Amino acid sequence: MAKITENAIRRITSLPEFPLPPIWATRYPVVLMHGFGMLAGIRRGGHLSTAAAFLRQRGVRAYSPNVTPYHTVEARSTMWKARIEHVLEECKTDRVNLIAHSMGGLDARYLISVMGLHTVVNSLVTLSSPHRGSYLATYLQSQPERLTTIVTEFANWLGSNALVEGNSDFETAVRQLTPDFVIHQFNPAVLDHPSVKYWSLAGQAGKGPATPINPVLRVFNSVLYEMEGNNDGMVSVESAKWGEFLGTVEADHMQQVGLSFMAGKFSANDIFSRIAALLVEYDF
Repeated sequence: MAKITENAIRRITSLPEFPLPPIWATRYPVVLMHGFGMLAGIRRGGHLSTAAAFLRQRGVRAYSPNVTPYHTVEARSTMWKARIEHVLEECKTDRVNLIAHSMGGLDARYLISVMGLHTVVNSLVTLSSPHRGSYLATYLQSQPERLTTIVTEFANWLGSNALVEGNSDFETAVRQLTPDFVIHQFNPAVLDHPSVKYWSLAGQAGKGPATPINPVLRVFNSVLYEMEGNNDGMVSVESAKWGEFLGTVEADHMQQVGLSFMAGKFSANDIFSRIAALLVEYDF
């Protein structure tokens, strides 16, 4: 399969000279996969439900299911598998496309490589996924034990009550997001499958690019910048690169999924729509 063109990359990273087409009708359904954290489970479909609704209005059979927010890749992937099987059945199709944000990208790779979903997944597009981990996970582990215990117990309580079938293992999940684990254990065991197309996007804001960043992420952004360079407040640009890299969007980790109270030109619906347009271009 030919590599994506430079113009297509520029369209996806939202340069204004490339207006959005009025409708996108992907050949196969799209499943949006959320990342780590309680914001994913505030409502049915999580924070990606708005993007899914926006895509549906434009002809894409888009779904945004929830899984437990504070658990391991293995546990989350088992839940994702059931969600994807439901989509396949409901749509009477044998293939889907995955668009995954943050930790959802690791879940998606595990689903494809280890759980055998290469048989039903056409493509995976990851947005700010920690494919080489995030130093913030290491940083959290280094905090005083009393603080980490409080955070862990609270996160486990939240996660266990987020879904009817929810449970949590915050401590192990954080360990699985460290660079040491992802680079030395996860990546060697979770290899890309040749039948699936892998694309990735990164986000950046705050220190370095000087793009405005949500104050909630400012401290994380500074800590991560010192260790990994430009980042979106949670994941560095370099860590987010996987498969064919489509470029960098000027938005923090929360803006990318529509969680922002800041004024600005960036639109989460816009970026998901441009990804859908790419899928149309490849007849996915």
